[in-house]
Amino acid sequence: MGEFAKAVTDTAFDAEVLNSDKPVLVDFWAEWCGPCRMIADSVEAVAQDFQGTAGVFKLNVDENPTVSNRYGIRSIPTLIVFKGGQEQERVVGGVSREALTNLVKRHV
Repeated sequence: MGEFAKAVTDTAFDAEVLNSDKPVLVDFWAEWCGPCRMIADSVEAVAQDFQGTAGVFKLNVDENPTVSNRYGIRSIPTLIVFKGGQEQERVVGGVSREALTNLVKRHV
């Protein structure tokens, strides 16, 4: 994981994401996923840009199947913004840093 985007697990998901008092972007990814690796730097940059105003977490779908199944993750990368414990918006596939920034901005 990067310095700013933190790993989250099935066990910690509710506490870290759903119970957060700030909007949270979750990157559902896997080690073997090429597009996931392609956007990793953008996810990290967005985490740094929104430090203090939004959380950014990465959830490895292979290691955390419970949350992945709960949110119907069928394709990765999938990025979901949560606010107030609810899914607000989702994007599937490799997206630009600008698109990720705008995604988070809409919910901050």
